[in-house]
Parts: sequence; structure tokens; C-alpha cells
Amino acid sequence: MRVFHRLSTAHDDLIHDVSYDFYGKRLATCSSDQKIKVWDQNDNQKWELSAEWKAHSGSVWKLAWAHPEYGQVIASCSFDRTVCIWEESEDEKGQKKWQLKAHLVDSRDSVTDIKFAPKSFGLRLATCSSDGYIRIYEAMDIMNLSQWTIVEEFESQKGTSNCISWNPSSYDKPMIAVGSNEPYIKIWEYSETARKWHQIDTLTAYPIGSTISSSNLNSGIGGASIGINNNSMNNLGSGIGNNINNSISLGSGVGGSLNNGLNSAQGNSIGNGNIGSLNSISGNSLMSVANSSINISSGNNSIYSNSFDSSSDGGSRAIHDVCWAPNMGRSYHLIATASKDHKVRIWKLSSEKSKMELKEVMRKDDHKSEVWRVEWNITGTILASSGDDGNVCLWKCNMNGEWKLFSLISGEESTEDKYDR
Repeated sequence: MRVFHRLSTAHDDLIHDVSYDFYGKRLATCSSDQKIKVWDQNDNQKWELSAEWKAHSGSVWKLAWAHPEYGQVIASCSFDRTVCIWEESEDEKGQKKWQLKAHLVDSRDSVTDIKFAPKSFGLRLATCSSDGYIRIYEAMDIMNLSQWTIVEEFESQKGTSNCISWNPSSYDKPMIAVGSNEPYIKIWEYSETARKWHQIDTLTAYPIGSTISSSNLNSGIGGASIGINNNSMNNLGSGIGNNINNSISLGSGVGGSLNNGLNSAQGNSIGNGNIGSLNSISGNSLMSVANSSINISSGNNSIYSNSFDSSSDGGSRAIHDVCWAPNMGRSYHLIATASKDHKVRIWKLSSEKSKMELKEVMRKDDHKSEVWRVEWNITGTILASSGDDGNVCLWKCNMNGEWKLFSLISGEESTEDKYDR
């Protein structure tokens, strides 16, 4: 894989997230410089800055694009405890400009993640905060984005909630996976009967050893991110820009630049810089960023004999990111997590008699450093992860049902591929 384009973001501080729009033709970046920048891809496949503005009074952690059915809408969250809704519209001179439509100030602490619900659920936005609460907002009138109502608010756990991910399936009840500083994800489901969200009582199983019955599955997510562009699974890019730290969102960089690359061996486009975050693998393009160079190490599917002891964890397995895989006809769900303990994990959520079972089906430590972001492609068959080692790893399940590292992207000028068939 090689980097064929590098974009200087000119952010004045660490870039925390990069997010593609639905079509993969636009991307947005956010930073500790309190700014949001929007980039458009021109006919020559190069990215041009189309807008930038100061969005918050603190570091901007995450960005999320709404479905294009609702227009050009971006949500942002920040250390300043607020969520902002931005809409692109034309002024009286016919020039496009991003305008603040809503300022959501319900959180009592830093808002750490935001995700728009699947389109089938309407224009809804889920947020999680360091106060431990999940808040779900809805725009009751999609023609007036200045009015957002809290439709749900519940405490997911005591302490910080780091990340959230919606179940993308429109055929299931609304479900959300929540990550925290504890080592397991919690699965929440909306009950039409009770008309409220409740935590699913889940059975947790391991590849070897014990099975733990628990209704408190937590996992925490920290500062980097990976994202997949629904329209660009063939174009995976990653960049090193003005100090990009936490995102794999179809693009993010460390040092003020974003890269777009191409994986000629797979016919997919991939690029990267120092990887600290990933954001978008489900489309034709992926970008990632980190603070360190990348070291390639092979994955293994060895059986784990060590059982988990929560009393001795000490927060070392806090989950930095969680991503629910698209379900293409499977009878079960796959959920990936990125953890502080250097591990990338995939969990299988399935129905077992009267309970749901959450089983760990993959655990890899190829990053040899904290893993910040995980993201699925549009079919839920390829997983990307990024960490402090400056690498983006791509994982795929082989015919034996084993998840293997099949490609690795480095932010350095000289890059390598690894294919484990």
C-alpha cells in the first residue's frame, strides 16, 4: 500500500476525529483548536477546504453526519459539555454557509461521543457523556432543525461513558452498545411495551473456560476513532496531519495532514499517516491517524486460557471504541471493541434460549499499544483498527471462522502489506 495524496489540515492542535459523509465525497475534521473544517473532493480526487469555523469553547471530540435525506447536517460534541447541530444552507447571496441550528446543553460533563440513529428510526441523535448518561434527542420537525427534544435519558453506568454504537439493522428493536472505563460493553434495548430503554441481561462466554452471567457488561472507549465511509470501501485512506489523535473516521491524521492511499493488491484505496484514529471503512475510502510510527505484527487466533478477574482489572481494559457491524443476513450480531489493554476484540451477540449470549470470538494484540478505533466495512465482513503504533490493521474472517490480519497500513512513506490467508 502506498500513500498517494497527503492533505495538510492546518489545524492548530490535535485532530480528534475525521468523518466522511454518506457518499464519501465530503469529510469533516475537528480538533482541540475548537474548530471544525469541512473538505470536498474535487473531480481530480483531491480534497479542498470548503468551510471552517470555531464550533465550541473547548476541544471538539467527535463529529457525525446525518443521513443525506435530512440535508447536509453535522453534529459535534465537545469538552465544553455541549452538542451542536450544524446545517449547510445558502445565504441571500447564494453562497453556502454552515449555520448553528441547535445548541444542546443537557450534559453535566464532557460529551464524549455522538451517533445518529439508523435512518429508519427518524432523525435521532444519541450522545454519551462523562456523567454516565445516555441522552437521545429527536428532531420532531425535520424542516426545523432548531428544535430538538430529549426523548430518552438514562444512566448507563456510574462513571464515564466513552462511546456508543447503534445496531444498524432496521429489522431489530432499537439497540445501543455502550462503552465505558469498565472492560465490557453494555447492550441496551428499547422496549415498546415499557416504552423505555433497558439493559439486556446477557450471558458472557469466552473461547475457553468460564461463562459469566452478568447484566453489567461494560467497555470504555478513549480518544481515537475509526470510521467507515458507506460509499468508499475501495478507498481507504489515513493521514498524518496537524497532530491527529483520536479518530479512524474515514480519515484522520497526526500532524496537520490527511492522507488518501490505494491498496493495489486489493483494488481498494488505502492511505495513512501516524495513526491515532480511524473513521470509515464501509465505503470506498478510509483514513486513519496516529501519534507514532507503525510496526507490523502478525495476528493469531490462539485460544485464551486466562479468565477475566474484574477485581484485578484496575481499568486497564477500558474500551476506547465500539462499533456494531452491519448485519447482512446473519442470525447473530458482531460488535468490535478497541481497548486500552492493546487488544482488538470481536464479540458475537446471539440469542440463546431465554437470554442473549455475548461471546468473545476474536482477541488480537498486533498493535502492541493502546487501540483507539475500530470500524466495519459496509457489509460487516472486514474490520479496521488503529492504535498508538501508527498502524491501521484490517481483519477478515477466513473459511475456518478465524479472524486474521490480512493487511496493514502504515503512516510512514514506506509501507507494507501483510496477507494471512
